[in-house]
Amino acid sequence: MSVREALERVLGAVAPLGAERIPVAEAAGRTLAEDIVSPLDHPPWDNSAMDGYAVRAADVRGASRDAPVVLEVIESVPAGAFPGRRVGPGQAIRVMTGAPVPEGADSVVRVEDTETLPGAPERVAVFDDRDAGRNIRRRAEDLRAGTVVLRAGRVLRPGEVGVLAAVGRSEVAVARRPRVGILSTGNELAGAEAFEDVRAGRRIADSNGYALAAAVATAGGVPVRLGIARDDEASLRAYFEAAEGLDALITSAGVSVGEHDLVRDVLTALGFELDFWRVRMRPGSPFSFGRLGRTPVFGLPGNPVSALVTFEVFVRPALRRMAGRRDVHSRTIRVRLGERVESKAGLVHFLRARLELDGPAGYVARLTGAQGSGILSSMAEADALLVIPEDVERLAEGEDVVAIPLLPGDAGQETSGLPA
Repeated sequence: MSVREALERVLGAVAPLGAERIPVAEAAGRTLAEDIVSPLDHPPWDNSAMDGYAVRAADVRGASRDAPVVLEVIESVPAGAFPGRRVGPGQAIRVMTGAPVPEGADSVVRVEDTETLPGAPERVAVFDDRDAGRNIRRRAEDLRAGTVVLRAGRVLRPGEVGVLAAVGRSEVAVARRPRVGILSTGNELAGAEAFEDVRAGRRIADSNGYALAAAVATAGGVPVRLGIARDDEASLRAYFEAAEGLDALITSAGVSVGEHDLVRDVLTALGFELDFWRVRMRPGSPFSFGRLGRTPVFGLPGNPVSALVTFEVFVRPALRRMAGRRDVHSRTIRVRLGERVESKAGLVHFLRARLELDGPAGYVARLTGAQGSGILSSMAEADALLVIPEDVERLAEGEDVVAIPLLPGDAGQETSGLPA
């Protein structure tokens, strides 16, 4: 089965889980589950965009250092107060940032372009006309009463949380996070408590259980580490029965055709319905998907790179959909190869690569090194997965390819890209 068809079948088999109400203060990172309609205009009145003087544009046009315009200051309005007078010809009202703009004024001259003159009545000299007709934030220029200001299905970032507060929400409906069971399988695996067996060379550390739990958490799910099932039917059955009530189940290893790969047999005995097994990709070909009752089951390969790659390609988009998001597909970018790449035709290859910013030319991608499916450090070193189509056998240095970024949600970089 092709990668595209497999992904479409996975996404077609999962759906949003429903909503729950939480305090807005706890909503960052969650997925909005309702449309938000503003009950008010924001800002509720025309207000000053800076500290200065509310004036009439006609009075200050032509003002300069050599020919200042002198105006009478008739009132001072701090933020939180309201003006009591109207600005007439030759007059100004001192206003602070956020203060309502008085009637008659159509401009706010920044305080830096003015100088208070001694004597009474109070007067101000304006030395520049660049603010004529400017520095007023108009009523409802941000939010208008009765309009939808946030749509369901978007992830709530600080900006969206601020909008929720601005429209008076103390609680909000968000999509429920999927609770995802993670089961490692294999007699050879050892948890952290038995690491001495790993050190002695008798067993292998269960890296998949921890890595997949981290992957679920970064995808917006709630990971439930079930443990390590042994290669016997009784152990597997006990773990699968313990997973009842979870929203999804991920298994790693035990989905091949080996003598001790019993996962599928035990699942089938419990009522599992297989949708598909094997995808034309590398790493990760022996990926499977199906349902145990109402619970989607993702069968990931045991090799650590294969497990994480298939998670990125199939499981992460599915968890996004279950979490109520509209943008379920992984973001892709185009990058330029910094070296020659070869692959085997007939399979889509997902190569681990580092990205280097090359100025206006964008990103250059270089492989992390050897690409074996057991080289877990290649995933730790990678910034992206390079997607090599199945009909391509080689790509030259300098060619463009599609890449799936693997950057954390709060991704940074070592040097600043801001202008000097």
